[in-house]
Amino acid sequence: MIKKVAFKGIWPAMFTPVEKSGEPAYDELAKLVELLINQQVDGLYILGSTGQGILFTEDQRKKIAAMVCRLAAGRVPVMVQVGALTTEVSVRLAKHAAEAGARAISSVGPIYYSGSAESSLKHYHQIARATNLPFFPYQLGSHTIPGNIESFIDQLLEIPNVQGMKLTTTQLLEISAIHNYAKERLLLFSGCDELFCHARLCGTVGAIGSFYNLWAEDCKQVMDAFTGGNYHLAQAYMLALQKAVNQVLPNIWTFFRKAMLLKYQIDIGNAKAPLGNTNEDWQDEQVMEILDQVASVAATASRPA
Repeated sequence: MIKKVAFKGIWPAMFTPVEKSGEPAYDELAKLVELLINQQVDGLYILGSTGQGILFTEDQRKKIAAMVCRLAAGRVPVMVQVGALTTEVSVRLAKHAAEAGARAISSVGPIYYSGSAESSLKHYHQIARATNLPFFPYQLGSHTIPGNIESFIDQLLEIPNVQGMKLTTTQLLEISAIHNYAKERLLLFSGCDELFCHARLCGTVGAIGSFYNLWAEDCKQVMDAFTGGNYHLAQAYMLALQKAVNQVLPNIWTFFRKAMLLKYQIDIGNAKAPLGNTNEDWQDEQVMEILDQVASVAATASRPA
């Protein structure tokens, strides 16, 4: 059984498979949970942007969280993203996550009505004090930490149960600024998949990302190898992953669906509109070429530095 969570390593920001009706596809969700656990991921991050959490009803989110926590119990920790349109709903989702067996919660800031760091901090405070779970605020770009970083961190650390942050930013200097000031008081996760090795140099303990649904095992091996000193593998893999990300971004949702089907026979369904409205379909050969490009580099992960 899991006694104490080691918040580090590779945590897939899990897809939430969707039926044609828009309902969660629970059978496919169960298959995805088993796949990722068998790949020895360090944790599961659910109902974030990739998991389309904000687009499901409160009841659906609770059912998804309960199912994932039940399947993962005693095997890997689950962090539930509880951000919602209102703080009240976020608090209810946080309490449910604790009851369901989650090992941590996370939340975006106020979506429409943030306006200031003070507003975000009050939102976080109410969510964090609703349970005794470790709390990881979700920083999305520079607008979530407006103004002075040091002042924001000081106030953030006054919130009960705050243990770290999920930093979805390409600004490595911002990550290092947060780490240099907070030091070990905040455990930082990179939310930019294609920079997980770069971010490690800036003080992160791990990474949470969408592409780890596809390449969790490879990314875990590469991160471990890089931490152990294998610079050349890390460079080669980062370049291959960045090339793939650039290729798929314009039609990312349809790529993910096709790639998961071809690689793992798991159908995550179409994104819930308006997500993916303009995405074009991919040919099997196009997706396989990208998968093979990344796999060919990852195959070197077991070789010595």
